[in-house]
Amino acid sequence: MGLAFWTWTVTITLSIVFIGMSFLFKKKADTSFAHYAIAGGTLPFFLLLFTDIATIMGVGNFVGHSSKGYEIGIANVPFVIGEQGAKILFALIFAGFAAKFTYNTLAEMMDDLIIRDRYSRSLIAILTSSIMIAWVSGQAMGMGALFSAFTGADPLLMILVFSAVFIIYTAVGGMYSVVWTDLIQGGILIAIAVWFYIQVFDKVDFSYSTLKGGLENVGAIELAQMNLSAVEVISLFVTGTLGILAAQVYWQRCFASKNPKAASRAMLISGVVAIIFTIFATIAGMVVKLQNPNLAADEAISWLILEEMTQLAALAFFIMIFLAAISSASSLLHSAAVVIVNDLVIPNMKPKEDSYYLRLTRIGVIVIGAFTIGTAIWADSIIDLFSMAYSMAGGGVVPVLIVGLLWKKRKGQEFTMGTSNSQVSVWGARIGIIAGSIVSLTIGILWGVIISVLLTMITSKIMPNSSETSVEA
Repeated sequence: MGLAFWTWTVTITLSIVFIGMSFLFKKKADTSFAHYAIAGGTLPFFLLLFTDIATIMGVGNFVGHSSKGYEIGIANVPFVIGEQGAKILFALIFAGFAAKFTYNTLAEMMDDLIIRDRYSRSLIAILTSSIMIAWVSGQAMGMGALFSAFTGADPLLMILVFSAVFIIYTAVGGMYSVVWTDLIQGGILIAIAVWFYIQVFDKVDFSYSTLKGGLENVGAIELAQMNLSAVEVISLFVTGTLGILAAQVYWQRCFASKNPKAASRAMLISGVVAIIFTIFATIAGMVVKLQNPNLAADEAISWLILEEMTQLAALAFFIMIFLAAISSASSLLHSAAVVIVNDLVIPNMKPKEDSYYLRLTRIGVIVIGAFTIGTAIWADSIIDLFSMAYSMAGGGVVPVLIVGLLWKKRKGQEFTMGTSNSQVSVWGARIGIIAGSIVSLTIGILWGVIISVLLTMITSKIMPNSSETSVEA
């Protein structure tokens, strides 16, 4: 029995296990919309830690960054540090703050504490959900390409199968299903990842000098050189950092945490783990380059596994990627559905029973999941897909968030749920979000951030809210 047989066997077995687990948590998830969305704000440290790790370490971090390592080498590291290091920044600055509240989403928090405007809330929801949707599509893209390389099957088939699995178990069990499956997936993933990278770096004797020498021999020494301008380095770093700070999935886990300390510790540790393994993925792509410099970048890691490693190593790698992809995809899909329902639908409809919102979110999981399948088929690059979403959300949402939290009306007063304490006005937020997103996408995120901050503050001064309490538009 060959690799294709065992790949199919592992895929089917794990899929059945995860779907089965989701039904175990269905009754608990059905308790209320808050339980489905944020587990009722009851998650302890160990669940937060492993769900953070499993969510962060998606297929993009293994396959996407390996491809970038093969293509541009060490120049990918600024983006990695910005993207992954942002989790540490988030842990140190925002996680404890967010965990004091029980909002369902970042947009809801900004609306309550800063803006009080349902149109701005909708804009934030669209932009933050775009990151989640891009990430989910990226997981499906990566699994389709990898499964095709391992079995010879049409990548479209695996995209459909893989997507069906995480859509079903996310829809059924909500946040509970996601975090408990992440506990299993995260533990196995770390163990296999450590073992796998030991196998890869053994090929260059665990020496960066040996790697550089090999790259020089194949005419690819530029991969070992940081041949970027200071502006390019800063832009890559900022793109990754602000994109993460706008990611609903991390805010949602803080809102779901039992206490602020648990949220901060979990995100801090997972951020360190993410930086280490993502840099390893980039270097792994460089290792492939010196062994075969004539591959397409997206095929680099698959070639290494299939041509240079044993069948056991190849199967272990597939299990690692499958776990990474499905855990990340389920978390992100759940977050996207909660954002859409909580911030686009509920504020714009007459009040309904809580059970109605829960059913609506389950439908949202299915609809958004189907949309991500189409995006996965349409998109060309995992990392480029992420970067586009990062730019729009990071350049539009994060500047308004930071200005809103720092620019208080009553400086000595802490933020509390139900009380707006920011000088950012309704029109200041609207213009800052829209302008920052457009400029970031068309000119660059550095300009987008600057323009968003300036327009938010200037517009808020020129067009302040009509009273101390912002008016719902």
